[in-house]
Amino acid sequence: MANYLPPQSGQAYPDTQPGALTQPFGSPAGPATEFQGPVIVGNVLASDGTNNLAGVGGTQGTCNPEYGSMTQSVVITQATNNASAGQFVCPMVIPAQSQIRAIKLMVTTAWSGAATTLGIGTSGSATALTAANAVVTSGALGQVTITPGTGATQIANWDNVGTQDVQIVVLSTNTGTGVGTLTVDYTQGINLAS
Repeated sequence: MANYLPPQSGQAYPDTQPGALTQPFGSPAGPATEFQGPVIVGNVLASDGTNNLAGVGGTQGTCNPEYGSMTQSVVITQATNNASAGQFVCPMVIPAQSQIRAIKLMVTTAWSGAATTLGIGTSGSATALTAANAVVTSGALGQVTITPGTGATQIANWDNVGTQDVQIVVLSTNTGTGVGTLTVDYTQGINLAS
């Protein structure tokens, strides 16, 4: 079993605090509804065996529920917040058996230094989600779309993160002054793998 790596820069565990008078980053400004998930939405919860498709507002026919989309975001830096140089341990945990659909980095302060690349991994492996140095920020501001590349391991980890939760870890090629918001879109607990 992998362990959660607490960031050493004073960041707290990824607990949300909805409806609090003063919210920390990552908590909603107003009241919220929390689910243990996954969230499944549809108007025909069980097929009735007729092979008919439901009409508008219908509740009979072929089962049509689908999984809701989930998103987690965290502000990251190029500077180290853990014991390993260039490693930024995110207070972001993706639930077991989830499928990662997209990862994006909104660079708000350009990555600096001799190399402006990074990789996205987990607390279990620095190269779990991309190859090392596969994410090129070009030392510029803006949005960077991250892909798993062509590695079988990374593709499999996007397709299904595995049988236990994974914590996201960013490993910059070198430390520097870069800052950005990392966003991971996923389908929680869909338990698929092709």
